Amino acid sequence: MSGKSILAGLIGSGIQASLTPRMHEQEGARRGLRYVYRLIDLKQLGLDVAALPDLVAGAQRFGFNGLNITHPCKQAVIPLLDELSPEAAAIGAVNTVVLKDGRKTGHNTDWWGFAEGFKRGLPDADLRHVVQLGAGGAGAAVGYALLRLGVDRLSIFDVQLARATELADRLNTLFGEGRARAVQSPDAVLPQAHGLVNTTPRGMADYPGLPVAQGLLRPDLWVAEIIYFPIETELLRTARQLGCRALDGGGMALFQAVGAFQLFTGIEPNAGDMGADFKAMLG
Repeated sequence: MSGKSILAGLIGSGIQASLTPRMHEQEGARRGLRYVYRLIDLKQLGLDVAALPDLVAGAQRFGFNGLNITHPCKQAVIPLLDELSPEAAAIGAVNTVVLKDGRKTGHNTDWWGFAEGFKRGLPDADLRHVVQLGAGGAGAAVGYALLRLGVDRLSIFDVQLARATELADRLNTLFGEGRARAVQSPDAVLPQAHGLVNTTPRGMADYPGLPVAQGLLRPDLWVAEIIYFPIETELLRTARQLGCRALDGGGMALFQAVGAFQLFTGIEPNAGDMGADFKAMLG
């Protein structure tokens, strides 16, 4: 593969701290690729989601092999695509777009990334009842992953109840009636739950704080994040202090990148090497 060139990018808002470019470029170098990965930051460019059609079309014209898509564009990008993978269509969110032969194909590696990280980090977690915070693009992928992992009952809270209801309905269509439900508040369901997953931005540098009241956490509750910057959010820190088993968002960040790399290049990457890179960058 020596000498092959790959041009990829990430479209999102406030993404300057992303470690994805370095993960892709360093694995590309090990594979003998000329791999260039660029950030297309809406916040830095003074743009919003309305610019997405021009950005995707521009990437296609300039010969990009693929794009990663993150907040707030994972659902807005779907109408711009020619086709979706079965998983992306089922989830209703896209985080990876392959640009090839004049076509734009949407994929979702977020769900697989979360599932792989979860299986390694919380392998024997009690999956009878899980509360999920957030029903956006990332939340849709995580909800799909949780039910594929075997969660019996998933309670979904979002500040927009209609969005939580729509996600629950979608998941019930895929996995069976009653597996997911929207809730108006996490307060009523967390005391009976076995696990908590945060898919909201609460805990990131720009959105500090806890996504739920500290009093709702208890030692026998496991807690998972999808945020990896910072790698230890206030939620994880508080949960660990209380004795909860806790999982950071590093696994999802790593394995979604592993999946995207393979889609962009057609080469299966070494997840161990990419994981070592990721840990070194965090360190």
